[in-house]
Amino acid sequence: MRTLNIALAAAIGSLALAGVAQAADEEKPVAVAFNIGANNNYEFRGISQTDNDPSVFGGVDLTIMKIGYAGTWLSNVDFGNGTDFEYDIYAGIKPTVGPATLDLGVIRYGYSDSPKGSHQDYWEFKGAASVPAGPVTLGVAAFYSPEFFGKTGDAVYYEANAAASIPNTKFSVSGALGYQQVKGPLDYTTWNAGVGYALTDHIGLDLRYWDTDKHSFGKLYKSRAVASIKLIW
Repeated sequence: MRTLNIALAAAIGSLALAGVAQAADEEKPVAVAFNIGANNNYEFRGISQTDNDPSVFGGVDLTIMKIGYAGTWLSNVDFGNGTDFEYDIYAGIKPTVGPATLDLGVIRYGYSDSPKGSHQDYWEFKGAASVPAGPVTLGVAAFYSPEFFGKTGDAVYYEANAAASIPNTKFSVSGALGYQQVKGPLDYTTWNAGVGYALTDHIGLDLRYWDTDKHSFGKLYKSRAVASIKLIW
């Protein structure tokens, strides 16, 4: 359940790094980008995936004919049941309609050494859109799973997000408000806000506050600050 590249405001780093990657994509019909990074806590939609411990992650992304994309991503996780790693596979297209950029895709979340019968692997289908509004980029997204993590039935995650670069600096700010809808009493609201800094053209830093409205669900749902570093090349 990866945090980066799924939604605008969940990205690690800054808008400046995104611009470097996009420029490279426009130069070739098929472009390849690699990323590696680390943080003090792997957060996914406001829930720690590493039992509040650090994670190391990395991935490979293909951009095809400036509109299609595919990739894979890997991170350590800790669910307290022996699961070691998460590996994601995803693909989609990013067409433009007027001022809006759409993102229509599919994501497969897989886990290594999952306990038998845990049913942790699952699929999600994504629909997202973003539009520029002056110096700000506004976005909305929805993710649907026909059989969510732990075989809890169909689930939908809704999100509204925003991001902006700070003029004449290497800083950017972003945030998101989301709602995870799952069958049963597991629904919750989550939000995050943070600041990114482009240390170089290829290295980005991010400091982000995460929280949910379900602290009663346990420590994994409580508020925390997450510091991340990411290298793209």
